[in-house]
Formats: sequence, structure tokens, C-alpha cells
Amino acid sequence: MLDDSVQAVFTVLADPTRRRVIQLLGEHPRRPGELAQATGTSAPVISRHLRILLEAGLVSDERVATDARVRVFRLRPDPLVALQAWLDQVQAHWNEQLGSFKRHVEGKAKP
Repeated sequence: MLDDSVQAVFTVLADPTRRRVIQLLGEHPRRPGELAQATGTSAPVISRHLRILLEAGLVSDERVATDARVRVFRLRPDPLVALQAWLDQVQAHWNEQLGSFKRHVEGKAKP
């Protein structure tokens, strides 16, 4: 069963624009205008996506010291680490199941 934090990450990343924003922020921090241009969306649309990503804890923002109107967004790895841990558990489970199945089939195949 998924814990709430992993479930929230899946819910937020269900949107392709938000997945693209995460991918872009994985390269380096960016301003909202850069993200809007790179995703082909308008400023209001990217603002809504960034708000959702902020609320989910996937990104953080900071003001530029020289201009308080400018915000820079960066990826927060913690929620993605939790997602990766869950994926590792699922993979381990299936590796175990497939290994057991293989042993079963190979045991039946012997004359």
C-alpha cells in the first residue's frame, strides 16, 4: 500500500506539464518565465502548476536578493527519494516472485 507522501507524488505527477517542469528543474533552477516558455504554456498556467508542485513539496522557491519580485524554483529531492524507495520495494517483490516462478518452471522441466 502507498503511504500518503508517495500517493501525493503520483497524483501531482499525473499531469504531463508538471512532469516536464520536474524534468526541467532537475537540470537546474529556473524562473517561472523560463518554465512557461520551455513547456509551451502561459504564465498563469505555469503559475498554477508551480503552486501545486510547491504544495506537494516537490519544488521550493526563493526570491532573488537583488529583485524581490523575481522567484527561482528548484527541485526538492526528498519526495522523489520516497517515491524511489517505494519503487525499489515493488521491484524487489517482483524480482522475488519471478525468481520463484523461474525455479518452479525449471524444476518441472527436469526429466
